[in-house]
Amino acid sequence: MKKTLLLIAIILLAGCSKPSGINFIMETDIGNDVDDALAMDLLYKYHEAGQINLLCVCVNKEGPAPGEFVDILNTWYGHPDIPIGIIRKGAFCENDGVNYAKAVVNLKDDNGKPLFARTLKEYDTLPEAVELYRKILSKAKDKSVTIASVGFSTNLARLLETGPDKYSKLDGKALVEKKVKLLVTMAGQVSDPEYHEYNIVRDIPAAQKVFSAWPTPIVTSPFDVGCAVKYPATSIENDFAWAGPHPMIEAYKAYKQMPYDRETWDPTAVLYAVEGDKWFNVSEPGLIKVTDEGGTIFTPSNDGTRRYLTIDNAQADAIRKHFIEIITTPPANRK
Repeated sequence: MKKTLLLIAIILLAGCSKPSGINFIMETDIGNDVDDALAMDLLYKYHEAGQINLLCVCVNKEGPAPGEFVDILNTWYGHPDIPIGIIRKGAFCENDGVNYAKAVVNLKDDNGKPLFARTLKEYDTLPEAVELYRKILSKAKDKSVTIASVGFSTNLARLLETGPDKYSKLDGKALVEKKVKLLVTMAGQVSDPEYHEYNIVRDIPAAQKVFSAWPTPIVTSPFDVGCAVKYPATSIENDFAWAGPHPMIEAYKAYKQMPYDRETWDPTAVLYAVEGDKWFNVSEPGLIKVTDEGGTIFTPSNDGTRRYLTIDNAQADAIRKHFIEIITTPPANRK
């Protein structure tokens, strides 16, 4: 408990460039790569510290397991009421890697019962992410919401295309412009436009639409930033004796054969979205174009509203230590 209180104090007192209590939406392809689970751990800790108000989690990986896995996380971390939105008819990626979300969902205890508690029962009745976006954004204060998108752009592109409905008289683009302050993405590789990064190529038309038409500033954490900061297997193996069965740890173990260090592509995007630029170098403003092949080209422009992050070796080491400190701390709401 002392470590938890100390961490919360550190987060709240840190010299962040963003104010406390950010209205926050997480957009994730959870189940594709285990760094999504690490990013979710960060978010629950920030939420408990009062640094963000986690309004909802929207999933852009299709299938029944991701929504159920998020429910397991919500329940285990002590935040069962955080809404979940899912995607239907999204990009197919079931065979792109080990679906650790499905692995955790299927875990049983010694009595053959589910290892982890759930709050919800009917996951196929969860709302579409786009509908949940419109519902939540319509109630938010103007320019108050930060979105972190660490997966495909499908839900965001669909949101831009929505028309007025029972939640708002505004179309999607106008609603985003009115309510959203910042979009932070994990996407692309601007230092190498020939590299076709996974989050982009799984739905290139959606990524093109978001980077060209999204009406608020976008900051992206490119592929090489996450590559520079690896979460250590030694922490997974040694720092969670307090936890008992832990869904994030089980996900990490299911994703690849241990021991392995994992790149923190998604946590770096979340870190910037919550704590700001104190950990990073931020580019000059410009435009980001997504090519038809899935590359990302940055063009500097004084009128541009797109930026990207870079880090040096010292920053990478500091971020890695910061992640370990937060992630290994017991959640305050854990019963």
